[in-house]
Amino acid sequence: MKNRFTMLAAITFALMSYGMYQALVAAPTERTMGAAQRIFYIHVPSAWVAFMCFGINFLASFVFLVRRNQPLGRRADALAVAAAEVGIICCTVVLVTGPIWARKAWGVWWAWDLRLTTTLVLWLIYLAYLMLRRFSSTGNAPLMAAVLAVFSFADVPFVWFAIRFRDYRGNHPRPVFGSAPSQGLHPAILKAFLWNLAAFTAFGILLIVVRYALERARQRAADLRLARVLNDDLSAPEKLNLSRNHVQEATR
Repeated sequence: MKNRFTMLAAITFALMSYGMYQALVAAPTERTMGAAQRIFYIHVPSAWVAFMCFGINFLASFVFLVRRNQPLGRRADALAVAAAEVGIICCTVVLVTGPIWARKAWGVWWAWDLRLTTTLVLWLIYLAYLMLRRFSSTGNAPLMAAVLAVFSFADVPFVWFAIRFRDYRGNHPRPVFGSAPSQGLHPAILKAFLWNLAAFTAFGILLIVVRYALERARQRAADLRLARVLNDDLSAPEKLNLSRNHVQEATR
């Protein structure tokens, strides 16, 4: 496991380094916006990773709702919270880099554009998800958070299609891929974009892996604390069975 993590970290570092080289050095400067356009290589990949994380959160939360009384449910819950935290970090990057880019492109920091508004709503929804998990005083916080996550994912398609509606007239530009035959990216810009897309994806996966491991360790520590509290009230066979369950859970 440690070797695989080291390999993933090394690959991620190499991809991020080469991606930044492509974005800051190799890619040509865009004629209209100049150097400000280079935010594109951070803004769009961050949005993609946020969508990916929220999708993982949705699937893991659904699995938790179905298998919450089984070991698979515990692992799914850990994956759900890990993906949500990484996703909201990436969504925050999107909401920070977007206005910086907008200031250069539109002359304003923010506009209540359909894409911008739905992205802000998405960020607020998943912030509420994390706050529910962190500050709820009831034992059903993971269950309530999972229900919220399943319904919250419905906003992701709205964000995606916000600039793809036929009658869209907002400030945010239409997608450069697939919206019109004449639209597209310069080959050098496309190359830099794809490298950064791969780099940010690897970085997002790396963060999820680290956060998932931490959450699993937290779950095991919580189980051990609970076992110590209940230990005095259990019979000898029950203690032996509880110990076996902890060993089985720790090896998963």
